[in-house]
Amino acid sequence: VVVSLRDTEARRRTERSHAELIATVAHELRSPLTSVKGFTATLLAKWERFTDDQKRLMLETVDADADRVTRLIAELLDISRIDSGRLEVRRQLVDMGAAVGRHVQAYVAAGQPADRFLVRTEQPLPELWADPDKIDQVLSNLIENAVRHGEGTVTIDITAASSPREGDEAENIENTATSVTVSDEGPGIPEESMNRVFTRFWRGSKRGGTGLGLYIVKGIVEAHGGTITVGRAVGGGARFRFTLPVGTPAHLL
Repeated sequence: VVVSLRDTEARRRTERSHAELIATVAHELRSPLTSVKGFTATLLAKWERFTDDQKRLMLETVDADADRVTRLIAELLDISRIDSGRLEVRRQLVDMGAAVGRHVQAYVAAGQPADRFLVRTEQPLPELWADPDKIDQVLSNLIENAVRHGEGTVTIDITAASSPREGDEAENIENTATSVTVSDEGPGIPEESMNRVFTRFWRGSKRGGTGLGLYIVKGIVEAHGGTITVGRAVGGGARFRFTLPVGTPAHLL
């Protein structure tokens, strides 16, 4: 006779998490799809009544809402892969300074003042082998958060770091990783919320979005064998720092 006893709290937490995810997804999908349906139905029924400018405005709104749905689906796929341990990392040589520069230039082109960004790059940096698309995803999320929710100057520091591993000698662990720190001068993150920043659905004091971005960022960084932390910047704002090991592919060793 085998008697098995299980605590059901873990199952209840999982079920609550799934229910929250479904509710969030349903809410986030409803708004853009309602907009898409409304504008397309209106255009089909009354096409001749609108001017070219009005048609363009409605079609641009439909296009933006379609992009919003696409981003949400991509987030859901990332979460599924992270939770199941199937997030693939396709490593290539990544120039972290150039990657950060592209994101900053995009914000300046979109209307942000150039002096709002301060990028400091330490030289020399070790060669970083990482997935460029996923690193772009991490940078995009962290810089967007600093721009949208922070204030003042957004400072991005790129430095060499040590990444000690079990069995390494002390003299062999210097500059085996690249570290990126993104900080702002806004109100920062309350101390009591620090331990929830990388959980699902955390949105802070300013609501908006799905609250899944930082959860995905953490999953991507950890899939690279790296770490990410959150704290308070010198200027009082939020500070996110992620560190990625060099990660040279085995066939190049």
